[in-house]
Amino acid sequence: MTTTDDPTTSEQAIGDERAGGPRPRSLIVTFFGSHARELDGWISVADLVRLMSELDVDSPAVRSAVSRLKRRGLLEARRVGGAAGYTLSEHARGVLAEGDRRIFSRRVAAPTDEWVTVVFSVPESERHKRHQLRSRLTWLGFGTIAPGVWIAPAHLTDDVRATLERLEVTEYVTLFHSTHLGCGDTPSAVAQWWDLDGLRELYDSFLEVHEPVLTRWKRRRAEADDLAFADHLRAVDAWRRMPYLDPGLPTELLPRGWRGSRAASVFFELHARLREPALRHVRAVVTG
Repeated sequence: MTTTDDPTTSEQAIGDERAGGPRPRSLIVTFFGSHARELDGWISVADLVRLMSELDVDSPAVRSAVSRLKRRGLLEARRVGGAAGYTLSEHARGVLAEGDRRIFSRRVAAPTDEWVTVVFSVPESERHKRHQLRSRLTWLGFGTIAPGVWIAPAHLTDDVRATLERLEVTEYVTLFHSTHLGCGDTPSAVAQWWDLDGLRELYDSFLEVHEPVLTRWKRRRAEADDLAFADHLRAVDAWRRMPYLDPGLPTELLPRGWRGSRAASVFFELHARLREPALRHVRAVVTG
């Protein structure tokens, strides 16, 4: 499979589109990750256009988005029974499967847990790898202590090891497990190492949009599979960035009134309520 020169590009294309309003590319990737994999990973263009129209994404936007995803090596064109359609590439399947563990489970460190610290010095001749490494550490949820010194809860050790091997930078990196001994208090340090204000805004925005959706579904007496599909896909699409930007920092080290746990509860309850009716709707469209 042909990919871009930067091995992080595909992962971030899958997970890091942040434009406001409807995001056709992001919604389509979320659809393939949440629903199309349940249909052997392939869907016709016509069915994809119909389903995306239920999220106010029109046909030209769908076709443009899948073209870009194809160029990035995430989707592959394939005809089935004479119908034109798309399937996930093997690389995209791997990235999405890896993301499932992070997105659909939530691990929060305890205040007494250790940290994993990444210390690196990449030579100027390999500066492209330095950029890739910084980009991936950010996407894994690491905070920055100082140039070349990054930190995260120790439960991300296996993830960062795999990333270092994938980027072929292990010779430039040293890993430590550590505890914070001072000087200063740990909550103040955490506030310097991570962009907590930006993360708080994301959680607040998620709750503002999706908590009322959950309230409506709790009051709904009859299932409406088409509505479940649209609400579920929007919720997954909005949530799936958060577990990467928030590495599971201990609640005790976060500012008073932090709403990360509340946002997670809303997401997981929506997911539990809506996933099956959403899948029923997708199957009905595809087989109808």
